[in-house]
Amino acid sequence: MTNWKEIDQKAKEWVKEAGEIIRKSFDSALSIQFKSNPNDLVTNMDKEIEQFLISRIQTTYPNHRILGEEGYGDDVTDLKGVVWIIDPIDGTMNFVHQQRNFAISIGIYEEGVGYIGLIYDVVHDELYHAFKGEGAYMNDIRLPKLDSVPIEEAIIGISPVWVTENKRIDHTKIIPIVKKVRGTRSYGSAAMECAYVASGRLDAYMTMRLAPWDFAAGLVLVNEVGGKATTLEGTELDLLSKNTFFIGESSLHKHLLEEYIQK
Repeated sequence: MTNWKEIDQKAKEWVKEAGEIIRKSFDSALSIQFKSNPNDLVTNMDKEIEQFLISRIQTTYPNHRILGEEGYGDDVTDLKGVVWIIDPIDGTMNFVHQQRNFAISIGIYEEGVGYIGLIYDVVHDELYHAFKGEGAYMNDIRLPKLDSVPIEEAIIGISPVWVTENKRIDHTKIIPIVKKVRGTRSYGSAAMECAYVASGRLDAYMTMRLAPWDFAAGLVLVNEVGGKATTLEGTELDLLSKNTFFIGESSLHKHLLEEYIQK
């Protein structure tokens, strides 16, 4: 039987250790490489943190598998057994340019069910964490269930690029949402925006392309506070491929989906 309490404790210890490594790196020179394009960056620190986490997991739990953004984990093609889904630094561009607004993100699943979600805002030392069935927390503060919010009072996370003509969505469906809500924000880290939805700092977050390591931890967090997460088509998210992504307080999620996005 899987000892989830032990896994939870170990994962939190390793995330905090990884955060300390990152903080100590701020005075060091970074090696920066492009991935798919010049705006898709990867640093030596992304690679080092992923390797650090993987080494801890593999040593302690050799039967667990790891899906990591930088490719140092396993070739995961299904969700059988225990799978760790890791983003060592979500928001690398922010890490490079600002040294803030980035996070370590870990979601731990068994047979496709999320049991543990950890999103660590390294700079502010804020660990958003959730354990299936036991609620979500920011450090030692329990996060309350999300309250219903009317669209006129909502703050949503969305990149300005989706409000302009683009290849992924009819931007004319997004413009009325931006005009109707109280405000919009773009933080440049999907994991942090998921954490902000879970904590009520944002009421919803949407994007047109997101990988599993960006949202795996956030799903566990938001489920524990009564939120809702789907694709923009309203379908279940696939933890093995990239998706459109829409997460938020459940009534607002339903309203935006039915009255704006799918209309």
